[in-house]
Amino acid sequence: MINQLFDLSGKIALVTGGTHGIGMACGKALAKAGAKLCVNDINDEKLAECKAEYAKDGIEVFTVNFNVTSEEDVDKGISIIEKEVGAIDILVNNAGIIKRVPILEMPIKDFEMVIDVDLVAPLIVAKRVAPGMIERRQGKIINMCSMMSVYGRQNVSAYAAAKGGLKLLTENMTCEWAKYNLQINGVGPGYIATSQTAPIREDGHPFNDLVMTRTPAGRWGQPEDIGNATLFLASKAADFINGHILYVDGGILANFGYVKGENEV
Repeated sequence: MINQLFDLSGKIALVTGGTHGIGMACGKALAKAGAKLCVNDINDEKLAECKAEYAKDGIEVFTVNFNVTSEEDVDKGISIIEKEVGAIDILVNNAGIIKRVPILEMPIKDFEMVIDVDLVAPLIVAKRVAPGMIERRQGKIINMCSMMSVYGRQNVSAYAAAKGGLKLLTENMTCEWAKYNLQINGVGPGYIATSQTAPIREDGHPFNDLVMTRTPAGRWGQPEDIGNATLFLASKAADFINGHILYVDGGILANFGYVKGENEV
């Protein structure tokens, strides 16, 4: 019975930006549970590399190049998936970017770029797949939110604004689509050990010290921690969970408070 709850056999999942890091961990978790995995990116080289990486785990992935910030491109890309693979049952809106710049130094075009990728794009992709889910009366949409969906931090104004908006967008999608048996939720990662954070995860680095001090679990999260949470929300086990943001942060939000010297990190 437990295995049946998490069995995604016959389901088709799309993970945007699932070529590396957290997105790949989500893709692997869904595929290992039986889902047919589709991944997008705007870089053909990354798509080719991810095919080889997924193959190491025995996962065959369908890849397609499209820009999540373009309605026309999204429509073309998802149409290819629908024709070649089938209708999407699970959408993980994972693609995202961050620009670490103080507000007074942030060019408006860069602010708008982050908003487009991290907030507008999830809306574009969800709008494209939701009508089919509504017609079939089933579907899972999982938006990659953040701890910064609920609190601010220096130098990430655009990212925090986008992720805060994505939290409320998730809740508004729920208000409109839950009646059609769609479950729309979010995952809010804490500080995760990826290739991007490798340079600051060394012992003695101020940011590493901050994370280890602030995180009650006493460690950085692993990409698989996010993948497992995504699998849960994509499974039958989460069929009555809707409009929820599942924070996978080792307890940081439970322990929230200013740490002396934080603004210098």
